[in-house]
Amino acid sequence: MLWLSFRKQSFSLVWDKIRHADPYWIGLSVALGFAALVIRAIRWKQLIEPLGYATRGTSTYHAVMIGYLANMAIPRLGEITRCGALSKSEKVPFDKLVGTVIVERVSDVLFLLISILFVAVLESGMLSGFLLAQVVNPILQLMQEHPILIVLLLALMCGGILLMVYLFRMKNPPAVISKMIALVKGILEGLKSIRRLKNKPLFFFYSCAIWIIYLFMTYVCFFAMPATSHLSIGAGLVVTVLGGIGMTAPVQGGIGVYHLLVSQGLILYGLSDTDGIAFAMLVHTTQTLMLIILGFISLLAMFFTKPKPSAIHESF
Repeated sequence: MLWLSFRKQSFSLVWDKIRHADPYWIGLSVALGFAALVIRAIRWKQLIEPLGYATRGTSTYHAVMIGYLANMAIPRLGEITRCGALSKSEKVPFDKLVGTVIVERVSDVLFLLISILFVAVLESGMLSGFLLAQVVNPILQLMQEHPILIVLLLALMCGGILLMVYLFRMKNPPAVISKMIALVKGILEGLKSIRRLKNKPLFFFYSCAIWIIYLFMTYVCFFAMPATSHLSIGAGLVVTVLGGIGMTAPVQGGIGVYHLLVSQGLILYGLSDTDGIAFAMLVHTTQTLMLIILGFISLLAMFFTKPKPSAIHESF
């Protein structure tokens, strides 16, 4: 995907545009990105509390950053890594943490879908045609060319469901199976955290704040480059949504997919392909560098953080 984005570009020309970008607006964008990460940690801490465990804010933040660092190596590994890091430092059951992370991810997907619908209303003709050409049609074409993949996927899903039903109904399952069942039950317990939240409006506020910050994180970067300085906040919302779709792809840090979608989206607003790629690379690279640097700092901090002797647990 990264090759597709850059195959017709002059890297020296792209780099020249990035090199002359205004550092003030880049710094502001990075600061907003950091604010979104802090709010993510606060929101996760809020999800953990209904399970009866009080976690330290610093440990929760460091675990989130370690997760983002792990995602740079293997896609989605970070979701497991941050649960392991926080479980070790705060003595919270790993399986229950996995459940809370699933709740977070479902919330993020819902807000992304809401954003897509919102943009579809504002920029109906422009965005719908773009998504059809760049996202929907390639997926449909893949399904038509390789229908066996769809059959195999459905078969695996059905087989997995039947296997889970069978394992849960076993009277005396082997030790390994018992541990797997316990893990699944712990994850389900973590999923229930959303129902036990003491302040659901606050969770909704945090989720909205994260996506609003993402919007302004992108929008302020428009002013860093002459080619994008005239774009409206509506264009910022379109780019934010396209970038969000790119970041959900099973690729390390959305590399390539983010660049392709954002650059092609900016072409809809009259920018050249080179300017679109330069902007996508500017935003993605600065945010990625921030995640890597802060991730390594959090990794070191976790090494020097003493684990809590015991977690505060309340019975339900």
